[in-house]
Amino acid sequence: MPAPRKYPQELRERAIRLVQEARREDPELSLNAAVIRIGQRTGVNADTLRGWAKQAEIDAGQRPGMTTSEAKRIKELEAEVRELKRANEILLAASSFFARELDPRLPW
Repeated sequence: MPAPRKYPQELRERAIRLVQEARREDPELSLNAAVIRIGQRTGVNADTLRGWAKQAEIDAGQRPGMTTSEAKRIKELEAEVRELKRANEILLAASSFFARELDPRLPW
């Protein structure tokens, strides 16, 4: 079960949108300056907001990196691999056990 989120999703989306709008209105405004300004207004930690803004840019294709959907898919695949390895270990142990039951002379 994932940890509870400190900030509601609505606040997250609003803060990201405000950072994007601030940077569109003032093209010379750095991400850092926009994040600090908007973070103070919304009550969101600047480092947290900076991460959200960067991830939003990655998801929009404006910045290189792994998108949220790609990261989620990789996490799902890693969990599936762990489960398959576990099942494989169980099957190997079971086949070894049953092989000994059928022929006790075998060395395994």
